[in-house]
Amino acid sequence: MRARAVLFWLVVAGFLGPAMVLTLLRLVQADGGWWVRGVAFTPLALPAYAVALVLLVLRGVAGGRRGTALVLVPLAGLALHAYWLAPLYLGANPPPAAGAEPLTVMTANLNGGHADSASVVREAARRGADLLAVQEVTPDALALMEEAGADELFGYRAGETGTGAEGTMLFSRTPVDDVVPLATGFSGFTASVTVGDEPLRIVVAHPRTPIDSTRGWREDLRLVLEAARTVDADLVVGDLNATRDHEPLLALGDAGWRDVGELANQGWQPTWPADGVEPVSDLPSPRLIAIDHVLVGGRLAAIGSDVVDFGGGDHAALVAEVAR
Repeated sequence: MRARAVLFWLVVAGFLGPAMVLTLLRLVQADGGWWVRGVAFTPLALPAYAVALVLLVLRGVAGGRRGTALVLVPLAGLALHAYWLAPLYLGANPPPAAGAEPLTVMTANLNGGHADSASVVREAARRGADLLAVQEVTPDALALMEEAGADELFGYRAGETGTGAEGTMLFSRTPVDDVVPLATGFSGFTASVTVGDEPLRIVVAHPRTPIDSTRGWREDLRLVLEAARTVDADLVVGDLNATRDHEPLLALGDAGWRDVGELANQGWQPTWPADGVEPVSDLPSPRLIAIDHVLVGGRLAAIGSDVVDFGGGDHAALVAEVAR
């Protein structure tokens, strides 16, 4: 009987302990690679708190002061994380203007050129994408995209290829001009895209990861916010290497740039890892964190977004539909 009780409390602690760590990380927003990366998993604390709460209630632990205190821990955690997640499922979403033409925006990370670049182009064609932002695009990946018909699908482009994680490009069905590079650790730029009679200002970005330097990661995301403010961006698109629980993305949201999926109340849409991670790559893996984004400013309405898997990439693509 004692062994069963010990096992029960070990199971409860197995759910409650990690959940409390994630809550602390989200609240503190401390520097340090492991701390910052831990914040990315914040949404996973909610089901962990829920399981711990159910286990405690089923065992009848709620009786007495001690039991009530124990139950209050997962209950409070559940309430807090539900509050943080609620905007993804609830909230006002201003509709498009009457007669406004929808615009389909797609962003995809090509995994240092190792992803199926042709598949990305085919998916963009199938979805009728008007804008396609790609990160980690190498010269070889670009050549494969061109063979798959990228030039026929998109008559205009901006940005450059690179090695590894450096290349970032934007493909557009309509003219792109006023391209200004961002001084981020990886790559990015601002541009003006002609849509209808008016230009849209867009920031395409791929900040550094918080693996080697959280200072560099924060600086890159600060530059993204600064660029969005400078050009009064309508769209901020790309692999931002941050989730909406990270302080720099919270700052973008507070400044007026919010995820299409959030505004459209479409829930949590994780994009990484999509096809396994080292050292066990190319194996099925659940997508756990949402680091790819299509953010809209105040002049665009969010219609909806969804996640698309494609071969060879460690990210899934994100497709969003917006309108004025």
